[in-house]
Amino acid sequence: MKVLVLGGYGLIGEALIGRLLRDGHHVAGLGRDVLDAERRRPAVRWIAADMSRLLAAQDWLPVVAGMDVVVNAAGALQDGARDHLDAVHRGSVVALVAACEQAGVRRFVQISAIGADLASANPFFSTKAAGDKAVASSSLEWTILRPGLVIAPAAYGGTALLRALAAFPCFVPAVLSRQPIQTVSVTDVAEAVSRAVAGSLPPRLGVDLVESEARSLADVLSAFRAWLGLPQARVVPIPAILGRLAGAGADVLGKLGWRSPLRSSALAALADGVTGNAQSWNDVCDHKLQSLEATLADMPAHVQERWFARLWLAKPVIFACLSLFWLASGIIGLIRQDEAADILVSRGVPANLAHIPVLVGSAADILVGAAVLVRSLARPALLAMIAITLFYLAASTLLAPDLWLAPLGPLVKTIPALCLVLVALAVLDER
Repeated sequence: MKVLVLGGYGLIGEALIGRLLRDGHHVAGLGRDVLDAERRRPAVRWIAADMSRLLAAQDWLPVVAGMDVVVNAAGALQDGARDHLDAVHRGSVVALVAACEQAGVRRFVQISAIGADLASANPFFSTKAAGDKAVASSSLEWTILRPGLVIAPAAYGGTALLRALAAFPCFVPAVLSRQPIQTVSVTDVAEAVSRAVAGSLPPRLGVDLVESEARSLADVLSAFRAWLGLPQARVVPIPAILGRLAGAGADVLGKLGWRSPLRSSALAALADGVTGNAQSWNDVCDHKLQSLEATLADMPAHVQERWFARLWLAKPVIFACLSLFWLASGIIGLIRQDEAADILVSRGVPANLAHIPVLVGSAADILVGAAVLVRSLARPALLAMIAITLFYLAASTLLAPDLWLAPLGPLVKTIPALCLVLVALAVLDER
C-alpha cells in the first residue's frame, strides 16, 4: 500500500518507516526539514512541510492524494520558537482527517500518548486528546496507539536525558525518582503500526502500548546505567524545587529554539507517572510487548553510547561557556577600549585609526556571543567564532609575533577556545 508517515524522521517515525519498508509498502515521509532524511532513507519519498501551517483540508489534499494509509507520528513537547502544540496536535489533525475523508484514504493510525485527556491542565496532553478526538470522530478506519516511555536506539528528547543522567559521574541525579514508569520498545510500536496498517487489528481501536509492570524512575535510570556498562551508582533524589527551576530554564531555552526534554510540561507529566493499561493490548493481539530489560538487551550499548551520554549533559555547559567567553571579551573591550587602542598604537597602528578595530572587534564578539544562544543562529555564530579567532591570530602574528611567547600566553590560550568551538559544532545536531 501507499503509506504516508507524518514526522517520519522522528524517534518513532523513523522506526515506523523502516518497518513499513520491510513490509513492502510504498512509503512517503513528511517533516519540516527532510534533507538529512533524504540522504539516510532514499527509498522514501520525502515531503517538506510544516504541519502547523496545514490547517485546512485543502492544504492536505495534495499531500494525501493517492494514499491508502496515513500514520501520524508527529508531535511536540511544548510551545516554543519552532513548536505550536495546538496547531500540530489538534488544528492540523482536524484538517488532515477531513482531507483523508475527501481523498478516500482507507486507514488512519494516530500515535498519541499515555495520559492524553481533554481535561488535562497540561497543554501537551489536552491537545493530543483533541487530535485523538478528531480521529475517533471520523469515518475512517482508525487506530489510536498510546505508547508509554518509548525506548529506541536513537537518542534525543527524553531518551537522551535518561542516558545522560544514567552516565552522571559518581551518582545518578533524579527528580521525582519514585514515580512509576512503563516503557515500550520502539520496535513494538512499529509492530503495532504494521498490524494496524495491514488491517489485522480490530477497527476503530484505541489501545495503550506499555510493558506489563511499572517500575520507578530510579529503577529505569539504574537499568540504563547498567546498559551503558558503567559501575553501579546510587540514585540521588533531587528536590522538586530544583527540578522546577531547571524546567523554567529549559522553557526559556525553548523560546530560543532549543528543544530540551527537561521542560515544565515534561516534569508535570512525570509527576503523574507514565503508566497505562498493559492488558488492553494483550486483549487484542498475541504479540507480547517487551520489558525494559528485553528492550535494552536487544540494542546493546557500545562506546558511542557512552560518549553520547556524557557529552549530552556537557553540551549546555559548552555553549554557556562559549557565550560567556565571547560576551565578556566584547564587553571588556568596550569598557577598556582606550587601553586596547594603545596596544595597537604601540604596534604601529595610527592613533586616529586604532579605536576602529577595537570597536568593531568588541561588537563582533558580543554579537556572536549572543547569537550562539539562539538555536537557529548557533551554527553561523560558531563558524563566525572560528573566522574571528583565525583572523585575530593572523593579525596578531603579523603585528606582534612576540605575543606567542608572552608569559601569560594571550595567543596560545585562544587555541583551546577554538577547539571548544569545534566541539560545539560537532555536538550541535539534535537529531
